[in-house]
Amino acid sequence: MEYPRILFWYRKDLRVNDNKALIKALALSKAITSIYIFDETYPYDFNSKSRAWFLSESLKELNENWEKAGSRLLFQKGSPTHLIPFVAKKINAKYIFWNKPIEPYEIERDEKIKADLKTSNIEIIDLWDHLLINPSEISTGSNTPYTVYGPFFKKFKAKIDKLNFDNEEDKDFRFEKLKDLKDELIDNQLITKSKSIFNEFIKDINFSGKVICPCKPGENSAEELLNNFISSQKLINYASQRDFPSINGTSYLSASLRFGTISIRKAWGKTTQLNHSTRNENSLLSIETWQKELAWREFYQHCLYHFPELEKGPYRKKWNNFQWHNNNEWFIRWSSGDTGIPIIDASMRQLNQSGWMHNRCRMIVASFLVKDLICNWQLGEQKFMEHLVDGDLAANNGGWQWSASSGMDPKPLRIFNPHTQTQKFDPLCNYIKYWIPELSKINNSDIITGDISKSERKNYPDPVIQHNSQQRLFKSLYADI
Repeated sequence: MEYPRILFWYRKDLRVNDNKALIKALALSKAITSIYIFDETYPYDFNSKSRAWFLSESLKELNENWEKAGSRLLFQKGSPTHLIPFVAKKINAKYIFWNKPIEPYEIERDEKIKADLKTSNIEIIDLWDHLLINPSEISTGSNTPYTVYGPFFKKFKAKIDKLNFDNEEDKDFRFEKLKDLKDELIDNQLITKSKSIFNEFIKDINFSGKVICPCKPGENSAEELLNNFISSQKLINYASQRDFPSINGTSYLSASLRFGTISIRKAWGKTTQLNHSTRNENSLLSIETWQKELAWREFYQHCLYHFPELEKGPYRKKWNNFQWHNNNEWFIRWSSGDTGIPIIDASMRQLNQSGWMHNRCRMIVASFLVKDLICNWQLGEQKFMEHLVDGDLAANNGGWQWSASSGMDPKPLRIFNPHTQTQKFDPLCNYIKYWIPELSKINNSDIITGDISKSERKNYPDPVIQHNSQQRLFKSLYADI
């Protein structure tokens, strides 16, 4: 039997298991070749050392899986709008499969490719894989997209509880015995160029934080992280431990979900399995708390899909008139973890050194940049995207707009006091002292209040600002809009 040749395009779904479009493609034909394109026109990956490292290691594993299965993963570099049609025609593909995106650039890019191939003999099949629920399948009573998380979660949970994540299609799925490209294509320029492109990419990887980064690349590591999150009982203690950055109380799956080395369905499916096997109220609360975090991810993805203008600016248009101070010296000190405010500096040093930051700390440093230093939230958004291993446009933008009070949030003004946040979430200062060893001998009470004497500070700077006075200033500027 002659199988039709399929080109499968990998984007943010770097796995072979529980991959909607890949399962569909393999049901049609075993003659399948995959491709990953280093898209030089995509602005959110290759300026980040941490994400380049995570991507390279994940692609190495993915490439090995395709070779073991008897086929290959091609690598190309450039514009997908040109390369996808070019490669598809080169290998005589009859079908191209991919999973649908939600970012504005990606949607526009895909539409251009579809338009280019409209008159060709190549069929494009794209499916929803990155989300639990298709954005067009959830809306308010007036048939508009949700812009507030609370009502969204209520509708989302009602829909999700009716779905079965024990995927029947995936039960008998075997990623093996694929049909590679025909002999006359194996030694052509496409194959030779593919190897050199990938070797060139991994040669330039220089991420010093890979040893201490808690997010681990690849499909196998993602499975291990998820299984450890459950077996170590972190999931059933999540509600009580998730806000304390010195405690190993989170899943560290954010980068895995961002790059698709694990499916969101598998993560959610584990929560429903655990729900059915426990009756402990605290455990059930923790499971639901983590589900709500996964739903926040979903909410921000839906928001960006429905409101692509979020990428460029605030949802609440009045913020376009806000008089930002944007003091460059203060921004640099914030960025480098040199503000003299311990919880801020510890958090930023964790980001700079490991490529990751605890979620509670992300909220604290974001509030501080916007409402203490009075710097535009978009500066912080960009800084995070440069360093976060899990840097995702929708989640990062949503988080920053939430912190800035410029986004989809029924509470219009929220200000975090860094000292009270420290008292609540790092009372023993273990997190602070780990990332700021020069404070290791200082009394916890002095660190929490910020009342550290000149003699004790030594190599640690004086506070760049006083929170109370800057809060008053911010509120006066906010009153103007």
